[in-house]
Amino acid sequence: MVNVPTIKQIAKKLNISASTVSRALHDNDRISMMTKIRVQKLARELEYEPNQKAVFFQQKKTFTIGVILPDLNETFFSTAISAIEDTSNKHKYSVLLGQSHDSEEREKLIVETIMNHRVDGLIISIAKSTTNFEHFEMLKKYGIPIVFFDRVPNLPNIHYVHCDMELATVQAMKFLLRSGHRAIGMINGPEKLFGCQQRVEGYIKAMRSHPLKYDPSLVVSTDLTKECTEKAMEDLLVSKRRPTAVLAYNDDVALDAIQYARKKKLKINKDIAFVTFSSQPMINYTAFPPVASVDQFPYQQGQIATEILLELLNKRKDDPEITAFNKITLESKLAIHKQM
Repeated sequence: MVNVPTIKQIAKKLNISASTVSRALHDNDRISMMTKIRVQKLARELEYEPNQKAVFFQQKKTFTIGVILPDLNETFFSTAISAIEDTSNKHKYSVLLGQSHDSEEREKLIVETIMNHRVDGLIISIAKSTTNFEHFEMLKKYGIPIVFFDRVPNLPNIHYVHCDMELATVQAMKFLLRSGHRAIGMINGPEKLFGCQQRVEGYIKAMRSHPLKYDPSLVVSTDLTKECTEKAMEDLLVSKRRPTAVLAYNDDVALDAIQYARKKKLKINKDIAFVTFSSQPMINYTAFPPVASVDQFPYQQGQIATEILLELLNKRKDDPEITAFNKITLESKLAIHKQM
């Protein structure tokens, strides 16, 4: 049987109390530097490993955070999870990841699963179909803090980080308007998402600022599937005011829309131009790239969301600042790839 070294054994060898050894191992300021050096040196020699369960019990933490994302096939979310893991690992936290695949029911099941695994907190970008938020209220009831990012519910008292999609849409629209386009279509995402509502508001604001009449037939939606995006593109092309430019919800939507336009014998960036809300660097190297893209900074969003959560986890429950909500809005950046 392997003899696993314990705090009591270290204490006996050094002729000090077990509590002193424990404090020295945790670098407590009440312990002298000489005692810390002696304890930590002997611990290394004995290959002492802390009893992680005891640490969890003592600090009431599992040092694990849950993360729920819609789909890792989207470059935006695969980039964001890299930031979440990088930031968590720096603070010695593990990440328990689940994909909702844009299903509210699956999202609820994952919330229950990670709660049963006693995660300390949750980072989430909600599913496109999520309209009921009771499963998040359940987490709050058990004292598990939540930080939303990118896809943020339209709720008042939450912690979140996202990009200002209204401003981002205004930036993209003004670029197209300056380039001479007047009939501009928009393939928006699922209408229930708060960010999609912001895009419509930005579209209308940009049109009216010129001033141009808002034509609702030029704003269509997709559920993010290829079939739905192609149908949305078809609706735009048969519109009375056939668009000369299209603003796409994301890179995947843009690529599907471009492919459909080519099937209809349209010359990309001549007969019709595209601007996308981008997260895929490779899109600029495709045969028919969009003329411009809006960067929503997925890595920064994931990093900031994790930093907010870790800060919440390090605060005492009775800290008055725990009731303040972190609401971080990043300003997106328009990148022009081709002048028209």
